Amino acid sequence: MPTFTIVAGARPNFMKIAPIIHQLQAQQKQNPEIKFRLVHTGQHYDKKMSGDFFEQLNIPEPDANLGGGGGTQAEQTAAIMVAFEKELMENPCDLVLVVGDVTSTLACSIAAKKLCVDVAHVEGGIRSGDLSMPEEINRMVTDSITDHFFTTSEIANENLRKSGFPDERIHFVGNTMIDTLLAQMPRFEKPQGAIFDSLQTGQYFVMTMHRPANVDQEQKLKAMIDAILEGTKGLPIIFPVHPRTAKNLQALGISSPNLLMCEPLGYLQFNYLVKHAKGVITDSGGITEEASVMNVPCITLRDNTERPETITLGTNELVGTDPSKLKPYLEKIMSGDWKQYQGIPLWDGKTAERIVDILIKA
Repeated sequence: MPTFTIVAGARPNFMKIAPIIHQLQAQQKQNPEIKFRLVHTGQHYDKKMSGDFFEQLNIPEPDANLGGGGGTQAEQTAAIMVAFEKELMENPCDLVLVVGDVTSTLACSIAAKKLCVDVAHVEGGIRSGDLSMPEEINRMVTDSITDHFFTTSEIANENLRKSGFPDERIHFVGNTMIDTLLAQMPRFEKPQGAIFDSLQTGQYFVMTMHRPANVDQEQKLKAMIDAILEGTKGLPIIFPVHPRTAKNLQALGISSPNLLMCEPLGYLQFNYLVKHAKGVITDSGGITEEASVMNVPCITLRDNTERPETITLGTNELVGTDPSKLKPYLEKIMSGDWKQYQGIPLWDGKTAERIVDILIKA
């Protein structure tokens, strides 16, 4: 029976590993020979960005925390690689499972392969085509040395085939983030605090912005916020603010009575807000998946996406980073004239079952 090491490092990873861990734990009850270790790289070390997720998603405390947070991307990658190499040498395994496209994904894949350990990549094969995104570099390098790909869409499958990978290494299983979403939806809870008390279902927006293309150019950021404020016609906009964005907004003196900025929220609280929102405005990839499955209108402030299925079958629209392009999309949301979720194949809450079945038989 193979032994597994599961890697998590950043906020999106936790939603993706939770159902896999739960499924492995269920299988362990029938077969105690199944062994796995959970390694937290420490890439995100703020409690809101990591600790709360272990509690809310019922993930066990990690067997190891590598403490790899902070520093430049190169420093962080190096620190995680050094620590993860030591972890694998002290705790050998048959397969390392990485998820998503963060620095930890890349660093741990390289360390594992250099020790001749097989790598499985959950969410393999997705591509934005934008090499200015660190995540795209992480995806491409990770996939180039991956042994088993667990994919979320037929588009990802085709990307891998075009890169020369045979079908027997490509496993179309669905999306573990949606497993978590569907499992946790009954537990969603309204956040505590005065700014949330007066919110009415379908009468507010949720916004997230963190990508440099949107938040690091002061005048562009101001123009984007102004366009959003104008297009939402005075409805409240809940804006959990990334620290870098908060600093830039403060420097610009941006404020409005209906722009309600708050600290980053826990998973159950944030998705409660998304589920009951009139619409979502974001530059995140993962949020477009969740909004689509919850049938909530979603505007993506990016020029490309690695999740095109959220546009063709979901509720997402790719608007770009030009503030002048926002108006017609916001008008459609305000009028209620938005497309509906069509259903994305295998995004059914059973992805982790399929992954674990394949891992155990490997």
